[in-house]
Amino acid sequence: MLNLQDIPRVKNISKEEFLKNYFKPQKPVVIEGFINHWPAYSKWTLDYMKEVAGDKVVPLYDDRPVSHEEGFNEPHAKMKMSEYVDLLKRKPTRYRIFLWNILKEVPQLQKDFSYPDFGLKLMKGLPMLFFGGQNSFTFMHYDIDLANIFHFHFEGKKQCILFDQKQNPYLYKIPHSLITREDIDFANPDFEKWPALKKAKGYVANLHHGDVLYMPEGYWHYMRYITPGFSMSLRAIARNPKNLSKALYNIFVMRHFDNLMRRIKGQAWIDAKNEKAIIKTNKQLQTEV
Repeated sequence: MLNLQDIPRVKNISKEEFLKNYFKPQKPVVIEGFINHWPAYSKWTLDYMKEVAGDKVVPLYDDRPVSHEEGFNEPHAKMKMSEYVDLLKRKPTRYRIFLWNILKEVPQLQKDFSYPDFGLKLMKGLPMLFFGGQNSFTFMHYDIDLANIFHFHFEGKKQCILFDQKQNPYLYKIPHSLITREDIDFANPDFEKWPALKKAKGYVANLHHGDVLYMPEGYWHYMRYITPGFSMSLRAIARNPKNLSKALYNIFVMRHFDNLMRRIKGQAWIDAKNEKAIIKTNKQLQTEV
């Protein structure tokens, strides 16, 4: 098994306690009972989303490997929300909704939640929803802006595995990218094939309805939907100057360079990056022997 420790769980945390115990040391935490007063806590179900957004066409993603033919975060399919919810309830599916801006698509949902005061300035124009079917998952990745993320979970159960950026040498990170090798199963890793993972130290938590997960700046995260469900993320800009500069590089340089190389070199670019991830990680292991 991966070397994971349980993410601490707290209730009724104050702003001062959050800043002192979790934000400043950049440690994750699960906050229970924090949103019980939100209308969303009792209203937001898959059926409710079908009711208020059923006619909206939503972008869908699955767990297929990255292809040179696809742009950055380009969806694999599209479907009406009503059809997608029906699919989630009918059978397991790999299709997920990723980064769906609810303010833009369904403004009335904004009335169901408020922006909590954690002592950080939240970006109010970017509340994003994420949906997934049973056993669907995201590849291990970190967000392009290295933001502080508050992940509010609704309906169902979700497993979250996190690593900080200090674990990069052991995660088989893909160059010029935000992901690790996509053929690593972080729910059940093959240590013979990926020996460096034995040295990675991370965190794990299972989220239930109403839980809030704080993910510090630049944390890697793997999300697996144990049952169909959905979550909302609110974010605050990275405060660490190193993380902020890296975020700006990712947004304005890295992703455009990667897209350019995909167009020029095609699948050879993707294959070369995957190979470099192994070579670089193995070199790191050899230096530590």
